[in-house]
Amino acid sequence: MVESDKQSSRARKQNNSKRAAAIQAEQTAIALKKEEAALLRADTYTTAPKVSRRTLTREEREALAKQREAENKEAEKLASTAAKGRIGRWWARLQSGPNKITWGMAIVALGVVYGDIGTSPLYTAQTFLSGQGGLGNVQRDAVLGMLSLVFWSITLITTVKYVLIAMRIDNNGEGGIFALYSLIRRYGSWLAIPAMLGGAAFLADSVLTPAVSISSAVEGLQTLPPLERFFDDNPSLTLMITVVIIVVLFSVQSRGTESIGRVFGSIVLVWFSFLAVVGLCNLSNDWSVFEALNPVYGVQFLFSPHNEAGIALMGTVFLSTTGAEALYSDMGHVGRGNIYFTWPFIKVALVCNYFGQGAWMLANSRNPEYTTLKTLNPFFQMMTPNVRYIAVVLSVTAGVIASQALITGAFTMVSEATRLNWMPHLQVRYPARTRGQLYIPVVNGVLCASTLIVLAIFKDSEHISAAYGLALTITMITTTVLLAVYIWHDGHRLGAAMFTVVFLAIQIMFFIASMAKFLHGGWFTMLLTLAILFVMYTWNEGTKIERAQRRHMRTADFLPALDKLHGDFRIPYFADNIVYLTSDSETKRLDTDIFFSIFADHPKRARAWWAVSVETTDEPFTREYSVENFGTNFLFRVRIRLGFKVSQSIPAYIHQIMHDLSKTGELPKQKSIYPKVDADPDIGTIRYVLIHKALMPESKVSAHGAFLLQAKYAIRHMAGTPVKWFGLAPYNPLVEVQPLFVSTRRPPRLKRTDTTARPLPTPSRQKADPAAIPDPLDTTTGLGELVKSVESSIDSPEQRPVPKSRTKSDFTRADATVVSHMARKKRQ
Repeated sequence: MVESDKQSSRARKQNNSKRAAAIQAEQTAIALKKEEAALLRADTYTTAPKVSRRTLTREEREALAKQREAENKEAEKLASTAAKGRIGRWWARLQSGPNKITWGMAIVALGVVYGDIGTSPLYTAQTFLSGQGGLGNVQRDAVLGMLSLVFWSITLITTVKYVLIAMRIDNNGEGGIFALYSLIRRYGSWLAIPAMLGGAAFLADSVLTPAVSISSAVEGLQTLPPLERFFDDNPSLTLMITVVIIVVLFSVQSRGTESIGRVFGSIVLVWFSFLAVVGLCNLSNDWSVFEALNPVYGVQFLFSPHNEAGIALMGTVFLSTTGAEALYSDMGHVGRGNIYFTWPFIKVALVCNYFGQGAWMLANSRNPEYTTLKTLNPFFQMMTPNVRYIAVVLSVTAGVIASQALITGAFTMVSEATRLNWMPHLQVRYPARTRGQLYIPVVNGVLCASTLIVLAIFKDSEHISAAYGLALTITMITTTVLLAVYIWHDGHRLGAAMFTVVFLAIQIMFFIASMAKFLHGGWFTMLLTLAILFVMYTWNEGTKIERAQRRHMRTADFLPALDKLHGDFRIPYFADNIVYLTSDSETKRLDTDIFFSIFADHPKRARAWWAVSVETTDEPFTREYSVENFGTNFLFRVRIRLGFKVSQSIPAYIHQIMHDLSKTGELPKQKSIYPKVDADPDIGTIRYVLIHKALMPESKVSAHGAFLLQAKYAIRHMAGTPVKWFGLAPYNPLVEVQPLFVSTRRPPRLKRTDTTARPLPTPSRQKADPAAIPDPLDTTTGLGELVKSVESSIDSPEQRPVPKSRTKSDFTRADATVVSHMARKKRQ
């Protein structure tokens, strides 16, 4: 009885203690939950970089739906057209190929492509009269000779060379000298020289085009009778108006050339129609000027003693073709078919206007009202005062459009130069739906500042035109060389030879004639050309030197070291995730830059290392990624592919990828118990790393190579940090500088001067610093052997331990015992 009471008492005590323990455990759990909730509550004050569950935004879905609807309507229209006979089938094939024509893009083509060549009637005839000494010195043979040279220059250079030949040679729809070089660079490394030179000259001339086009149009205000006195009293007013227009023009570039082109296209349609009508009105009094269609008139006057300008006349004639290169460069913006469709109208309008100016000059060559004028512009003078008001307004607008053509061409050229690694990677935006419509903020700012500098130096269009066109002749010559190489290797060797002889002869004559402008302002464009060429050459050669030092490591080379570092508990985490952003597209191997960044100085231990590269696709809304994990759960090589319209919000996409891999089990859980800046408790801390290269002073590289590398790094510094390209500004990325591993010079060996022999120090018997103890499982060290012997003796007590004298360790057996117990605990 007593025994049973004791047992029941013990049972009650046990139950009470269990209940107390359960209550205590429950209270502890509640306290932990409250603590965790209190800690994570801070996450509500920041916003985690998250992505939507959808792969497209509502605006993107609407854009794609409209695009599909338009394509369906176009397909139905083509099907119905094809059923109407041979012409219908031809039209259906045309609309299905690269020469597709649409009314909307044809309007855009007018606004984007033809602005520069459309303003040439404003100043070509004016420059011609100035070179001949005024209207009073111009005879009939001079006017017909000038018109003949202008007509055949436009026909041969613009129509034949660019429209009929060059535009058939494109690189995935893109035109221009860099796209052409990309097609033929495999035929010789020397081709980079004309390509760089031509591209630099084109970009240099892009600076002068806005200045000369807009200023010459604004100066037309001085020809209006009510404003003549006002402008005489304020001579700097035209310069101020030009500056305001240019600043406004560059400020709207971020809206995209498609939206600008649609507005400008309608205006250009009116402008060229106006050119044709005005020219025809003056032609009605003297149709005999069409005798100038005979090229003999041009050749005779060029070498005539009555030609006051001599060979320099060809420099004036060249002004009528200045928009031809921009026409080829902008092909990717509007499509080849739309240029084919619109060029005949443009050519007819230009010819009518030039010949109309010629008819007016013949009719007024003896008019004392005009022969005494200091400056005379036939374009404005051939109109009645009432029509002149309309001409001034339209010409100012046309000058703005001409500037737009060169600006968009410059964006394209810089983008293509970046792909060739001839220029630093700049931030590129794509405001429109098509790949060719792009905007580069840095280039826009540089062009705007350079154009304003040109206006500050030259003041008016007369002085700017003295520098204009010289650099563009270089672009045309180099384009001819590259086109000839393409035609030669395409199997048309006779055609290539004829093409080279004819067009090089014409354009070299243009260049020689334009060199007369060198001392009158041409030096400025040549200086700009050399500066841009220096940037391209420096970036290209510096990149070659860097790539020659780039090494990739195989999996067997880098995985053992990373595996050991990943499990080394003695080294604290640098971050839970270390993300390296790289331009290297290799996914099966690891760049040594990343490997040495992890192990440089203090090793950067992490739960996971990431090497991420981002590439832009030709589709607008692509969002996809691929992962290579090398068979591990701590090293990931990620390649993200984004459409050209998709913003590079890299942090948000990195978080999504980490969540995806965590759900599939490829990435171990990284639950965070403390608040973080990115407010994502399911992913550990992330540290972004960007690696820049630097040249070591003792590197074995020539003085020329060292100068190129230093210049490249200076250009990179001025071009801007890549932090903005990846959208990392709020995340404080680590920009790490690594030495460029060029072979280093070996200095001579040092000679020891103290001859006194010193005894070797006796091995220390003190206990080693636990922080410096190597991995206990590493059997390549003396301590590892001691640990192994201690564990063997513990597992087999009867086995005699290895004597200490047989080991090569400076550690004691007591150290080995301690480390052995630590290793056993870790394994358990």
